[in-house]
Amino acid sequence: MKILGVDYGRAKIGIAVAEGKLADPLKVVKVNSVQDAIEKIVQVVKEEEVEKVIVGIAEGNIADEQTEFVQELEKHLKVPIETWDETLTTQDAQTLAIEAGLPQKKRRVLEDAFAASVMLQSYLDSAKGSK
Repeated sequence: MKILGVDYGRAKIGIAVAEGKLADPLKVVKVNSVQDAIEKIVQVVKEEEVEKVIVGIAEGNIADEQTEFVQELEKHLKVPIETWDETLTTQDAQTLAIEAGLPQKKRRVLEDAFAASVMLQSYLDSAKGSK
């Protein structure tokens, strides 16, 4: 089953993909509205032939916005959508990028995709993701 991981942000969305037990960063897309974000995610789901989407939900002020994004996304996708805790994924992603030896400029560009990958890998490693 091919699964898409989404790290939603107001200006950028990190996207990761997993086919099997390993999540890989795919890309970062810039967005200027919730509708723009939805259109871009729908396009990636079609291009990648994704069967499930996992959207990271953080703690704090953005959590409500992320939940609203998920509710809106559900209206536009026919694949199942689940949410998953993305707390600390950005910090974990930064560590992984440093350990991978990526230059600082490239790390900044791909940070959200790495965060999506960390969040998706957490989902896959859980009992829920292994079903």
